Amino acid sequence: MFVGILSLELYFPGSGSLKSKRFVLRSIKDRLKKLNVSVAEEPNNLWQKSMLTVACVANDKTQIFSTFETVQKMVLSNGEVELLNSQMEIL
Repeated sequence: MFVGILSLELYFPGSGSLKSKRFVLRSIKDRLKKLNVSVAEEPNNLWQKSMLTVACVANDKTQIFSTFETVQKMVLSNGEVELLNSQMEIL
């Protein structure tokens, strides 16, 4: 059994307020939960940056890699967000 943790540093170029950033983040988090992963946001008051952490459990590493690839594609498909950095860890 493996646990995967994916940290995503996100940039919101079109966001003009915390409210608009949170709206986009809520949409992303709701879509990601359909993948049966856990999603957490690190709280901050920056209106153009945010950090999401995604976790999943699987029987093999390839399943985790596949899930995280889907997560990244889903986040970027939003069109209102850019990925600044991502870091993956498998335990």
